[in-house]
Amino acid sequence: MNFLVFLGVILLVIGVANRSTNKPGKRVSGVLKIAGIVIVILGLLSSVFRIVEPGKVGVKSLFGKVQPTILTSGLNIINPLEKVEFFDVTTQSYTMSGSEKEPSQRSDGPIRVLSADGLEVTIDMTVLYRVNPTQAPAIRREIGPGYAYIDKIIRPTARTRIRDNAVMYNAIDLYSKKREEFQVNIFESIRKDFEKRGIILENLLVRNISLPESVKMAIEAKINAEQEAQKMQFVLQKETQEAERKRVEAKGISDYQRIISESLNDRLLKYEQIKVMQNLVKTENSKVIILGDSKNASMLIGDK
Repeated sequence: MNFLVFLGVILLVIGVANRSTNKPGKRVSGVLKIAGIVIVILGLLSSVFRIVEPGKVGVKSLFGKVQPTILTSGLNIINPLEKVEFFDVTTQSYTMSGSEKEPSQRSDGPIRVLSADGLEVTIDMTVLYRVNPTQAPAIRREIGPGYAYIDKIIRPTARTRIRDNAVMYNAIDLYSKKREEFQVNIFESIRKDFEKRGIILENLLVRNISLPESVKMAIEAKINAEQEAQKMQFVLQKETQEAERKRVEAKGISDYQRIISESLNDRLLKYEQIKVMQNLVKTENSKVIILGDSKNASMLIGDK
């Protein structure tokens, strides 16, 4: 019962029960009766109107029976005998992580699962969901009040489905190439289970997948070996290119020498000899220049 109605009834009863015959007593009794009636009326009016905040819906119950209709955000008129409970229909998150918990989120520890190859894998994940407003009465009736659906539906369903899907993959596949496929499969399986219970799954975020230390070391060793092999392949490719460059250069020199040797003759050599003698004659303080052997000696007399 509304507190104002209860208070008004008490005042009204006290006023009626007052059997005083003197004027002051009668006056007090009358004031109590009027005050009681006014408070009862105010209490009934306050019970008729309900304001629902944005992001919430109201679930009504009458004499312990949950009503099928809901109260949407804003001002609502209801039966004053109905009790109203509010459900949050905004996006909520349930985080399973080994990191420090955030105060604004419902959090839990990370999930430890066994992969298909028998290795223990630790998974950090966040589930984003919200209550389907039209299903709020069913959630209140079948699951319970307030946030009972988190412990009864969200947590066990999410953790179970993650484990069920993880056993289908090898540890390294979960860590690398099949991580996205794993996330999609989990999303679909959790979405179907949530939908049956009036919960809408919005998104599923795989935050981190941790492998056993021995597997991490093996992966790092493999990556280092692959990097060394790629480095060696680059070096060999570079050396091959350098050898090809030298071969082309040597062939060019050989071709040049062959062309020069084929083009040289006595007349060309004589012509080049004359050009050299001309340049020498033009040098400063030149006197007499003799070129050639004793048989074909050439002499130039300088003009300075």
